[in-house]
Amino acid sequence: MSSNPLLQLHEQGQSVWLDQISRSLITSGELKRLIDQDGLRGMTSNPTIFQKAIGNGQDYADHVKEMVRKGTSVCQLYEALVVQDIGAAADVFRPLYDAENGSDGFVSLEVSPLLANDAEATIKEAKDLWQRLNRPNVMIKVPGTTAGIPAFEELIASGLNINVTLIFAVEVYERVAEAYLRGLERRAQAGQPIDRIASVASFFVSRIDTAVDKQLEQKLQQASDPGQKQRIESLMGKAAIANAKLAYESFRRIFSGERWNRLKAKGAKVQRPLWASTSTKNPKYRDTLYVEELLGRDTVNTVPLNTLEAFRDHGVVKPTLEAGLQEAHKIFAGLKEVGIDMKAVTQKLTEDGVASFAESFNQLIDVIQKRRDELSKAA
Repeated sequence: MSSNPLLQLHEQGQSVWLDQISRSLITSGELKRLIDQDGLRGMTSNPTIFQKAIGNGQDYADHVKEMVRKGTSVCQLYEALVVQDIGAAADVFRPLYDAENGSDGFVSLEVSPLLANDAEATIKEAKDLWQRLNRPNVMIKVPGTTAGIPAFEELIASGLNINVTLIFAVEVYERVAEAYLRGLERRAQAGQPIDRIASVASFFVSRIDTAVDKQLEQKLQQASDPGQKQRIESLMGKAAIANAKLAYESFRRIFSGERWNRLKAKGAKVQRPLWASTSTKNPKYRDTLYVEELLGRDTVNTVPLNTLEAFRDHGVVKPTLEAGLQEAHKIFAGLKEVGIDMKAVTQKLTEDGVASFAESFNQLIDVIQKRRDELSKAA
C-alpha cells in the first residue's frame, strides 16, 4: 500500500477530486502533478470558485483583452473564459479517463444557478455547454432542486454526463438516484448505448453540521436539565456524517437487485455519491474529519486544495462509511427528540445554496463587466 494517504484512498475504492480551478493551476503544470503524484482523479467547479479565480487573478487579462477587441458581450465573455478552463482541465485528465475506460477523470461545469427553478432552460443550457466543450470526460452540473431533478433525468436520457449538485437530504438523494435509473432505462429502451454515461450525486456535508450545531448550541443554552444538556452535547458535530452514511445506505440499496442488474448488464455505471463541502468549517473539529469518516467504495470526495494537502500530510485511511450505520440512525432519532427538524434544515440549506451560487454568479458577471469596461477604455 502506498505511503501517500491520498493514493491509499483510491486503493480503498474512493476517488479524490479537486474542488477548485484556475487557469494558472492548469498552465503551470500543477494539476498534472497532482494527478501523477497524488492520484487526483477529477475536478469540480462552481460559480463561487470561478468568481474567486477570475476576480482575483491576472491569468485572464490577455484572454479578456482579446475578446474585448472582438466586441464580445459580457455573457459571451463569461462562457469563453469558463469553457476554456474546463476544456483545458478535461484535456489534462483525458489520459486518465481513457485508461479507466470512462470511469473517472471528469471535470464539472455548472449551468447558470439563475436557472435552478427552470427545468427547460436548464436542459437547454446543459446541452449547449456539452456541445461547446465536446469532450467525453466533462460533466455538466445541475442542481438537485424540484426543477433540476426532472431536467437531470432528461439529460441522462439524452446521453450527457451529469453531476447533480446541492443535495442535502437523503430523500432528495433517493429521488436523484431514481431519476438516474429512469434516464438510463429510457435511453436503453430507445436503443441507445448507456455504457459510457457517467454521473455523480453531490451530497453536501459540512454545511449540515454548521446549521445543526448552531441550533443545538441555542437549545443547549436554553436547557436546564443536566441529562438534556448531555444529550444535546452528544449530538454536536454528528449530524453531517450520519446524514451521509444514511445516503450511502440508500445508494447500496438502490444500486442492487434486479432493476439495477438489468442496466448493469447493458454496461451501466453506478451513479457514485460525491461528498461535497468536505472542508472543516468548525476549528474544533479535525481538518480531515469529512474525508476520514466518509471513506467507502464507489464514492468520490471533492476537496479544496487546503484539505487535500492536510490529508496528504496526516490523513488516516480506513473504511468508515459502512461502519456505525445503526449509530447514524440513532443520531437522527436523537436530533428529532431534541427538536431538530432535519427536513427544514436541509430545505433551508438547499435554498441558501442556490441563492449563494446565484450571488457568486452575479458577482462574477460584474467582475467580468468591470474588466471588459476597463480594457475597452484603454483600447
